[in-house]
Amino acid sequence: MSEADSSNDHERFTRLLLESEPVMLRAILVTVPHRTDAREILQETAVALWRQFETYDSDRPFLNWAMGFARIETRRFLAKETRRAQLSQKAVEVLEQEVEGEDEFDSSLERHLATCLGKLNEKARRLVQGYYHEGHSPEILSRRENRSVEAIYK
Repeated sequence: MSEADSSNDHERFTRLLLESEPVMLRAILVTVPHRTDAREILQETAVALWRQFETYDSDRPFLNWAMGFARIETRRFLAKETRRAQLSQKAVEVLEQEVEGEDEFDSSLERHLATCLGKLNEKARRLVQGYYHEGHSPEILSRRENRSVEAIYK
């Protein structure tokens, strides 16, 4: 693999991971309620995903593939964890099934949102994406779009 290919893979992986990270963290937090533990599991998941990224089939949703790794890392963490009370294996499986249902809902919601965004003109789409996807404040968006803050709110 050339250095350019490696760089492209790294960038692609980083983008996919950052896009999926909030959903993965939320799913982990269902079974591991302590945020620091959940973040640790998410880090281990990211390492495992990177190690196996060359096996990822880009025709399939990255999030579904990544969630499989998150489940494995969560179970590994729970198996090692002895200092706190644990959920039973059955409880973990029930919670995972609930999260899987949410993933399907999230995918459906994302498709509908993409359709709606596609109907907006370019300026409106940039504003929506800047505010909701990139987390920019109206002040930052007003500077970026060369418009007043009041115009951004309209």
